[in-house]
Amino acid sequence: MADKHTIYELDRGVALVTLNRPHKLNAFTVQMRNELIELITRADGDDQVRVVVLTGAGKAFCAGMDLADGAGTFDYAQRPGGSSDHEQHRDGGGQLALAIHRCKKPVIAAINGHAVGVGATMTLPMDMRVAAAEAKIGFVFSQRGIAPEACSSYFLPRLVGMGKATEWVYSGRVFPAADEAHSGLFNYVLPAAEVLPKALELAREIADNTSAISVTLAKAMLWHGLDEPDPQAAHLVESRIIHWIGGQADAREGVNSFLEKRPAQFKMRPSRDLPDFYPWWQETEV
Repeated sequence: MADKHTIYELDRGVALVTLNRPHKLNAFTVQMRNELIELITRADGDDQVRVVVLTGAGKAFCAGMDLADGAGTFDYAQRPGGSSDHEQHRDGGGQLALAIHRCKKPVIAAINGHAVGVGATMTLPMDMRVAAAEAKIGFVFSQRGIAPEACSSYFLPRLVGMGKATEWVYSGRVFPAADEAHSGLFNYVLPAAEVLPKALELAREIADNTSAISVTLAKAMLWHGLDEPDPQAAHLVESRIIHWIGGQADAREGVNSFLEKRPAQFKMRPSRDLPDFYPWWQETEV
């Protein structure tokens, strides 16, 4: 059996997923993709998991696609089981990005070192990114003769705006995270040794203090609110949700714990307690 390319650890509601090919700078493989999708899916369905943190072993986060196959690395039609029908092909990085996007739990990237190509794009559907100041970041597709992947053409402009997205993608430039600390891509840019502790601190703040139902609904509202046509549409969604949630046990507990000056004990769980209208947006499975 092949060695695992990832490590999964769960500690008091925080699932830590580590890319574990440090000798290859955690270069991305089909096996790593499959493991990550399985782990994100597992975390999504496990009520013990409140937040997922993803990081890399060693000095890199993910150096991009493993290029061990040489010039034919991206010739998907020639891979075992591959097809010449590009209409039927589904990008593996995109399958991972969609799994992260569908996850009902917050996902935080602890970018402890270099993140290039899919190593950068896989973080875009995550909810927060904490990066090492010296980490090299690059959307290098134009310099490899390929095109953006992992749903990055959707996520990147929404995070940093079209001007910055086109600058990075067209040039394929590799830049230190510190140079783009205020671009909107990162929540925090810190010395490398502080990256994972900060990401875990953010995760712990959510896991220890909030309602799982509130966070799940808020995540969906924020991400899918990006595609609402106007504030009125968002108002209708919010009205429906606040009407429902205001009558639930977690809302009563949230108010009572505040009035009684004690930590809240939220009991509702995403696996069983979401409203019957969730998901309210139309989603196409691929």
